[in-house]
Amino acid sequence: MSKVISNVYCVGRNYRLHAEELGNEVPSEPMIFMKPSHAVVSMNEGELVLPENSGEVHYEAELVIRIGRRYEPGMTVDELVDVMALGIDFTLRDVQSEIKKKGHPWTAAKGFRNSAPITPYIAFPGIEETAAEDFTLLLNENLVQRGNISDMIFSLQQIVDYVGERYGLDEGDHIFTGTPAGVGPIYSGDKLELSYGSRLLGSCEILKGPARAK
Repeated sequence: MSKVISNVYCVGRNYRLHAEELGNEVPSEPMIFMKPSHAVVSMNEGELVLPENSGEVHYEAELVIRIGRRYEPGMTVDELVDVMALGIDFTLRDVQSEIKKKGHPWTAAKGFRNSAPITPYIAFPGIEETAAEDFTLLLNENLVQRGNISDMIFSLQQIVDYVGERYGLDEGDHIFTGTPAGVGPIYSGDKLELSYGSRLLGSCEILKGPARAK
């Protein structure tokens, strides 16, 4: 992973069916949270260590865009984004449920080390061409998630405008753009494969993490 990683923004509940599967309201504006840059790790046929004693860890497959230049109002996504990848927003679901009840920030559930693996980058072909292909996640060779940016509640343009105007965007910033329906738990020994269309972009095996119930 040769490109610089600066801020890591994430969009919550950006696919209607995902919001509904977790019993959450569909947001009226982008729901933005952040992960530390240290959470990002390469997902390139390696092994991944996840927390073992913090309850269920859920996978959330997402399209990830990298900002290639400083944002100025009026810029298009095609001008701003230089490359993209696929990634997983790992979530400590039990931890998240508890901190949501208390109204606490999501960092403990979302920002732990290795919680944001991403595949090697590919060139960003533009919004229209990106929407021409689905992205998919296989768990132990079984399809568990399929998404397309055309199904997002908030488009890529709406996301970069929202983040850029409120928080700023510059070269090296990454945006996890939201996950489709199908999220679920991951266990030690599981294998994940992320593809864009027919092209496998990255995979990893969970070396340590929650043990599967016997």
